[in-house]
Amino acid sequence: VILVESGGGLVQAGGSLRLSCAASGSIRSVASMGWYRRAPGKEREVVAVMISAGTTYYGNSVKGRVTISRDNAKNTLYLQMDHLKPEDTATYYCAGGREIPFPHWGQGTQVTVSS
Repeated sequence: VILVESGGGLVQAGGSLRLSCAASGSIRSVASMGWYRRAPGKEREVVAVMISAGTTYYGNSVKGRVTISRDNAKNTLYLQMDHLKPEDTATYYCAGGREIPFPHWGQGTQVTVSS
């Protein structure tokens, strides 16, 4: 499975970004997928996860500001992020697998939020 993120960039506080994660390869092995992030000097944290049955989970720090979605026809996972804050600055990673912990990870896409 290959996961490729895109959509990161520089945005002002209060702005929005939509991240995409294109999956290829053994798509059936990524029934569940999610987004994680790591800021400099901090541990990796979960942003949002979508379990195969459609259940979603959001990290407390982003709850109410982000939405995870998936287009199975395009084998693509999305993360819509609104009302971005400087503390959202991090490298965002897409991950997937049959269960958590996810075995498949993308290379990451940088999100920088300026104040």
